[in-house]
Amino acid sequence: MLDANDGYASVGQRRSYDGALCTVRYIGEVAGTAGSWLGVEWDDPSRGKHDGQHKGVRYFSCTISKQPPTAASFIRPTRPADESQTFLTALHLKYAGDPVEDQKPPRQIKFSGKLAEEVGFEKVRRKQARLDELQFVILDGLQVVCATDGSPQSIGQVCPKVRELDLSRNLFERFGPVVEICKELPLLRSLRVNGNRFQRVLEDEVLESASNAFSGVTELALEDTLFSWEEVCHIATKFPLLTTLHAGSNQLTALTPIQPAPFTATLVSLHLEFNEFAFLSSLAPLASISTLRNLLLKGNRISTISSGSSSPPVFGPNLQYVDLSYNAITTWSFIDALPICFPALTSLRLTHNPLYSNPDLDDSTAIATTPNHNQGQAAGGGGGGGGISKTDEAYMLILARLPSLHTLNFSAVTPADRADAEMFYLSRIARQLAAIPKGSVEVEREVLKRHPRWEELCRAYGEPAVVRRGGEVDPGFLEARLVRVDFYYKSSGGSGGDGGESRVVHVQVPKSFDIYAVKGIVGRVFGMSPLRVKLVWETGEWDPVGGLDEVDEDGEEEDLEAAWERREGKGDVLAEMPELERKGARWVKREVELKDGPRQFGYCVDGLEARIRVERC
Repeated sequence: MLDANDGYASVGQRRSYDGALCTVRYIGEVAGTAGSWLGVEWDDPSRGKHDGQHKGVRYFSCTISKQPPTAASFIRPTRPADESQTFLTALHLKYAGDPVEDQKPPRQIKFSGKLAEEVGFEKVRRKQARLDELQFVILDGLQVVCATDGSPQSIGQVCPKVRELDLSRNLFERFGPVVEICKELPLLRSLRVNGNRFQRVLEDEVLESASNAFSGVTELALEDTLFSWEEVCHIATKFPLLTTLHAGSNQLTALTPIQPAPFTATLVSLHLEFNEFAFLSSLAPLASISTLRNLLLKGNRISTISSGSSSPPVFGPNLQYVDLSYNAITTWSFIDALPICFPALTSLRLTHNPLYSNPDLDDSTAIATTPNHNQGQAAGGGGGGGGISKTDEAYMLILARLPSLHTLNFSAVTPADRADAEMFYLSRIARQLAAIPKGSVEVEREVLKRHPRWEELCRAYGEPAVVRRGGEVDPGFLEARLVRVDFYYKSSGGSGGDGGESRVVHVQVPKSFDIYAVKGIVGRVFGMSPLRVKLVWETGEWDPVGGLDEVDEDGEEEDLEAAWERREGKGDVLAEMPELERKGARWVKREVELKDGPRQFGYCVDGLEARIRVERC
């Protein structure tokens, strides 16, 4: 072992105290105290007391930008530090145990008032002691500082079959010792050095000469090293076969252009989680990596596509999976721009964004030009009806806006899922259009501009019925107390036939009338007994329901496309498709029967216009 308590300390030195890692940032006196101090920056920022400043005097600065700044402490140089180790020493201690322990008699253990002896642990140690067979080595947090200390055995002789090596959270100060370790491991395929605090990487001569040390490594993890993007790329260039790169938790805010390097022709997956990106355009240099297929951006601060008036970035033709969960996305325009930024996007994760928790958060779709007492319900979205949750609503809206997705939040997208989502999206747009007063062409054009798929979805499903609610009416006017109702009745045409005649009657019904009075009006208009009349308000909306997946006579589930092919006639799918023929979907027309009672008619329907179907009962 190496002695870390010889009294010598230097700025930049890595130390460990009771298992807590730190970097020496200052050596000297502190005003108002006697003697010398070490100013250290803890790897765990919650462990310290301040940010290198004491009583208004700054002695050093920390590299960790976490708020509040409490990563620094002053400690005495005489405080005992944990002993550092070589790679081989740590390897033997973890996997071979202490050979002296095997020679001791079995240790007695007392539990429940009885004595027992440890038996068989020496066999486990002997099995682990076959270091020459080890393929996976994890030396995380074992105070490793260098490769060897002059031992006659080389690393390649002791553990030649290592394929995956984890050297995270140790005491390395330069990348050189890592190179010396890896060049002895010809079968190495995965290397993790997370949580180390390497210094002067761009000037490390040993790293510069590491031509063969990483020739077979395909996965590299540099998380929580506080490397700049330039330093990450500098190290990655030494890995000619690199396919997976982890560079999360490095406080990165933007990426600099990438010079052509071996890894730019092989990289498939890039992990940039828990950095500090705010704009998707900050990642534009990644567009030069044509082989990139997976980009993970979880836990950043991304809220917009680009800053200012800059154009949205366009990433490579092979980038299919993007993880944007746990960011700060609040607008649907961001979602609509994703197909532009990621032309090959087929898989997306978007949970734990403000917009996903509350799809109505984006008020850019609200109609604010003309006041309307129905505006909040029609334009704001107001949920999907039928008790649908906000997250389910967000899921369907994202799915409907991004037609290329095959998976969303790790769930495979079925044809029925997509049809349900797109019809729900159409109904949302229809409610927004319904909030616009008649004749407001410019406002309607602005609303449709925010929904790029409107025309495409109308061609696929038919344009939904838009029930105009009218503009603001002075509540003192008679007009505000009347509802214009289209009463629709279709006679049966005889003995159950379908050849009956349809009849529509327009009536202005006072809101204050109860349902009994409304049925009296209908009875007089259509010449039938009010007691035999059934009134059904057709809302023009679609609701999600459960349990509509039916099976055919052979016991096989009928898909949505087959159900559509069975539909007779042509026309508006949303308006004409019978509910029972939509077996593959989980949507029905929203209809409300107006039950007999003293409740006022104005509270039974929305707005100043309504369509009510009349049936005999």
